[in-house]
Amino acid sequence: MPSPKVAPPVRILLADDHAMFREGLRLLLEAEPELRVVGEAGNGPEVIALIGKLQPDIVLLDVAMPGQSGLDVARQLHEAGTTTRIILLTAALHRAEIPRALKLGVRGVVAKESAIGLLLKAIRAVQSGEYWVEREVIGDLVEALGRPDAGRSRAAEKSPFGLTLRERELVGLVAAGCSNKVIAQKCSLSEDTVKHHLSSIFDKTGVSTRLELALFALHNDLAS
Repeated sequence: MPSPKVAPPVRILLADDHAMFREGLRLLLEAEPELRVVGEAGNGPEVIALIGKLQPDIVLLDVAMPGQSGLDVARQLHEAGTTTRIILLTAALHRAEIPRALKLGVRGVVAKESAIGLLLKAIRAVQSGEYWVEREVIGDLVEALGRPDAGRSRAAEKSPFGLTLRERELVGLVAAGCSNKVIAQKCSLSEDTVKHHLSSIFDKTGVSTRLELALFALHNDLAS
């Protein structure tokens, strides 16, 4: 009876300007039999060069590298059509920047202070084709938003998506990363009224979370 095929290890590139952080992370990752760290980079140009040379499955990319931010590196990789999947490691990424990062080809966002178990979950989710943001797995929504025809049939029913002017205003504020409290202050509304509007917006756009709404707004030019 033939033995079952063993999947090859996930090949990972570490990209962070702190050598001690990279070394510690390497030791934690290589304790997992299905993971292999194939290289390390300390700045943006090194990341680009090593991805071209090593073709890793995943790059764990620090957002705040010297000279060139992780988002700038992600943009270059996205434009180059790399097949390497990007997970951003961040100490401080504003939630409003997450939709932009995903549109630049980033597949996951993990806080640096997260437990190693959470990072491992993110790596496995991204390797399997899913998206991981903070503590959530995001499935087919992002793929749908990336298609040019996404939402067009609904747009034809009512333009834009049956949203009122007030609802469009709230969509823009959500995409900008504003909390319900901040939205209420900006629009001179109660927080309960904001929640009511958001419930209506979710129904009209077919999303279920604020992050999905932000992505939807960016794709459909509703975020201004």
